[in-house]
Amino acid sequence: MSLFGKKESVTLRIQGMTCANCQKHVGDALRSVPGVASATVDLVFHRANVTYDPEKATLEDMEAAVERAGYRAEPSGAPRA
Repeated sequence: MSLFGKKESVTLRIQGMTCANCQKHVGDALRSVPGVASATVDLVFHRANVTYDPEKATLEDMEAAVERAGYRAEPSGAPRA
């Protein structure tokens, strides 16, 4: 079993990113959420791929972290196991 136990992945649509600095802020915000194992942010396609432990992190936690960083996030589909 991994350090994060059960893992799921989700792709989030990110609104408000305009530069590489924005991309970094969104990635840092997502990785700061307890239970997030990894977050890769794509500036060109305005999305983030996040792997997380659903017992420790929720989509709402991730959306809130992105909003606190000054951007908006919403799931682009159902979580993938």
